[in-house]
Amino acid sequence: MSPKSIAFNLLITCCLATLWACNHTDQQTSSVAAPPTATVAKPTVMEPFRYHKLIESSPGKYFDVLTWGRGKDSIGGYLILHSDSTGKKYTTITGDLEGAITDVFNTDMNMDGNPEILLLSKAKDTTVHFNIYAYEYRNGKGNKIDFPKLGGKSKTMYHGGDDFHIEQGNLVREFPAYDGEGKNAKPTGKKRILQYGIRDNEFTVKDITPIDSAALKPAVKDTVKKTLSEYTKKEPKTKPTETKSKSHKKEKHTVKKKHKKHRS
Repeated sequence: MSPKSIAFNLLITCCLATLWACNHTDQQTSSVAAPPTATVAKPTVMEPFRYHKLIESSPGKYFDVLTWGRGKDSIGGYLILHSDSTGKKYTTITGDLEGAITDVFNTDMNMDGNPEILLLSKAKDTTVHFNIYAYEYRNGKGNKIDFPKLGGKSKTMYHGGDDFHIEQGNLVREFPAYDGEGKNAKPTGKKRILQYGIRDNEFTVKDITPIDSAALKPAVKDTVKKTLSEYTKKEPKTKPTETKSKSHKKEKHTVKKKHKKHRS
């Protein structure tokens, strides 16, 4: 073998060795660089903040709802940060908070194009009741709307356990009905359902609890029965055309009789 051939073979061997070393290093690097799949932890709200929810009411219009406070979690404060990037308007609303925020709703109950932000707060007391902090936003400014307290029959039946949800743009409230007062109150197994709307910057309340016919008083039952019977009462089956034709025949017969008498 000539010296040139030996030199050429040595060069090829060196190149192959270099390529193998690079490839082996890359494989080791890639195996080290690919860590095992880990569960990504959800971002937590830093103290003194306790709760955060972002709501986009329309493109470019955002509401950041936060609660904050150190110490007891039964009281604190809330913040509503309104960002209107389109109109370049940024407003802040703050207030005292009783209990802990469980959810925030965005709706338009009076259908006027102005969003309403509802904060649901669960208070810790003997009945575990709920508070509603409501704001309607007009021209970027939030106007507070006081949520009405329960009254009448709903108040006597109430012992907590509320369930709130939005249905067809309105706020619907359901809670189990109780019979009795205080510690002696017992659940009836039925629910009370109330529907809330907004009119002239005030809440409206409508009881939409289904009527229980078994619970109606006898006098009310008789009234309902009588009303239904009036609507279902059948008219006598008389045909006006037949009555008319019969009376017409009778008149004809009488005229013929008179005519015969006159001739005789």
